[in-house]
Amino acid sequence: MRETATSLFGFVLVGTALAYVSPARADLRLCNRTSYVLDLALGLEDKGAAATRGWFRVDPGQCRGVLAGAIEADQIYVSARALGLYRDPPLPQAGNVDMCVADGNFVIAGARSCAAGKGQRLARFTAVKPTAGDAGLTANIAEEADYDAEHARLAGIQRLLGIVGDATPIDGVAGAGTEAALARFLKERKLPPDAVTSPTFFDVLLDAAKRADVGLTWCNDTALTVMAALGVEEGAAIVTRGWYRVEAGACLRPDVTGQPSRVFSFAEAVDRDGLSVERDGKPLSWGGSTMLCTQPVRFELADHSDCAVKGLSTSGFAAVELAGGATTVRFREPR
Repeated sequence: MRETATSLFGFVLVGTALAYVSPARADLRLCNRTSYVLDLALGLEDKGAAATRGWFRVDPGQCRGVLAGAIEADQIYVSARALGLYRDPPLPQAGNVDMCVADGNFVIAGARSCAAGKGQRLARFTAVKPTAGDAGLTANIAEEADYDAEHARLAGIQRLLGIVGDATPIDGVAGAGTEAALARFLKERKLPPDAVTSPTFFDVLLDAAKRADVGLTWCNDTALTVMAALGVEEGAAIVTRGWYRVEAGACLRPDVTGQPSRVFSFAEAVDRDGLSVERDGKPLSWGGSTMLCTQPVRFELADHSDCAVKGLSTSGFAAVELAGGATTVRFREPR
């Protein structure tokens, strides 16, 4: 019987819908049935009190134990985020509740009220209903493709090979293109053929992807949603594009064509209604002194003269040098 899978990324749910979970009697493990390397956090709610712990890295096709022994909880939740190096991150998690998380390894007992001074912030969690089996309780994290463990692992390998430079179809199927890309990858790194089946092969792929990574990464270290815009020099013009939605605690890599030595970045925090969030009477934004045109809806603009006359807004972009080919810009609240 196929195990129940819950999608955390705004895709359709696969299998049983979200449901109430009664106190469990066995260990709990989380299984990654997506094509992304995920960081997962666990949330437990019991008699109105909530606690969270994380982050647990789980590779595609892998299962990881996150809780041992009896689980005394009325409800179990999971929060998921893909690693920031992906150029096409999954859709934001829809979720059921907001609970506190932090960077690195964390355990938060009172997860409804975040301690900003300790780096805690709210993140979206989705209710899950684990399936009981010989290995204990299992909750599968899925995406629209609905991979099983074997195909999720291969799709995850394909996705990382695309970042390294050998793009293959991301379908979880071992076709000729994937086999050729894998053979080249192993040969270039002087690895034996059986390295592909090693439990550390994703470490090798991730290291290669980070070395091949070029361009800009935005990371949102606030508890708010951030909308970001990018400017890229194309010939004599700067072309601005927006908006990119960067969820709280997430990272996103906008598409940057070519190998520019610098790009331009502007971002602002918004509330649930899409309105600008203010601090001390001013919009909470991150930018610089290069004034370029933007507009409230999705846009791509190359002419930045007379923005107001054209009915456009003017935003101050920060010039970002791509030192070594890659740079991360972090959005943080002012202290």
